[in-house]
This record gives sequence, C-alpha cells and structure tokens, in this order.
Amino acid sequence: MDKALLIFAKQPLPGKVKTRLSPPFSLQEAADIYRCMLSDTLAKVSDLPGTEKFLFFEPASGAADFFRQAFPGIRIFPQEGDELGERLRKAFETVFALGFKSVAAIGTDSPDLPLSHLVESFRLLDGCGVDVVFGPTADGGYYLVALGDFCPGLFHDIPWSTNRVLEKSMKAAAAYGLQVVSLPVWYDMDTVDDLKRFLAAGRPEYAPRTFRFLREQGT
Repeated sequence: MDKALLIFAKQPLPGKVKTRLSPPFSLQEAADIYRCMLSDTLAKVSDLPGTEKFLFFEPASGAADFFRQAFPGIRIFPQEGDELGERLRKAFETVFALGFKSVAAIGTDSPDLPLSHLVESFRLLDGCGVDVVFGPTADGGYYLVALGDFCPGLFHDIPWSTNRVLEKSMKAAAAYGLQVVSLPVWYDMDTVDDLKRFLAAGRPEYAPRTFRFLREQGT
C-alpha cells in the first residue's frame, strides 16, 4: 500500500466532546452521539480499498486503552502538539516517514460523508498533477485534507476554529506553488441544526449508528 488515511478522534467522554449539543442533550447523550459518529466513521473507512488506516487520538487518561479495545486492528498514535495545525503537521510527518506516497486526514464530525469523496481525493493525487486536495465544509473549514507530499508549512499560522481556515489554507498552498483541487462541500455535525439536517436528508445508510441513536432520542 502507498496510500494512508489518518482519522483524528477523541475518546467519547461526557463534557469533552460535542459540548455544543448540550443543551438540549445531556453531556452523556452528547458523548453517546459522538461515540456513534466515531463508530460510523471507522466502519465506513474500513471499506476504503488499498489504504492503510491510522487513528490519531487526543491524549487523555485511558484513551489509548479505549481505542485499542474499541477498534482492534487499526494502528493508533497519540496526537502531538498544542494546537490543531501542529497536530496535523506531526501526524502527516509520521506517516509520510513510513513511506506512504499519498496521505489524507479526516475527523469524525462528518460520519455521513460519502466514501466516494475519500476515493476521489486519492485518485486526484495519483498522477493527476494535484498536490493538495481539500474537502470544504459549509462553515469555512475543511473535512478532509490530502497531500501528495509532506508540506509542513501548510498547517502553519492558520486561524483554526474560524470561518477562514480553508481560505488561509488555500493561500498557504498557493504560496508554496502547490496545485490544489477541492472536493464537493459537505458539513460537520456540530449543532442540533446539523443533526436535524442529517436526519432530514434521509440517508441512514451513510451513518447508521448515528441515525438510529438520534431517532431513538426523538431528535
């Protein structure tokens, strides 16, 4: 294999994940929603052909044991760094150093993302003259970034958690002379309105655990 997918994840602990969903959900329910999203994401990417998967987890007490037990068979690494840009940079550096030729990274906030978007990101990097692929989100960020070669500067001085993440990242790529292509816009599930949009779309097969849990909660 020369392709790798990095999944950035957190341990689903109450008060540590999806806090913007509480209220109306309790902190435990918000954590349960995140657990479903995490499971749906990992189940989906298991079907991605010819690609090694790596899970980079946010360090916390018991996190490594949780991920080893919950998702056996996937290679896990702790995230390193104080902010997202540094954590992304070090994760890409780690995996490129293992000899992979194209590497993509996603989070767990878009569990209903079609697998075809991931397939397309690797296709674009494979002989199409593309250096960087972004998957834009509707709020100005991105749900995916894929690289054909390691470029540490791509993650430097980005205003993370703002609506300028994609804009600044595109400018950084241009400054390095990189050829960039964008995938279709998707969205993260961060708010109750996002969850309602997901349910209204009527695509339970894209994220079945999340869909079922939300229906059971009467969302």
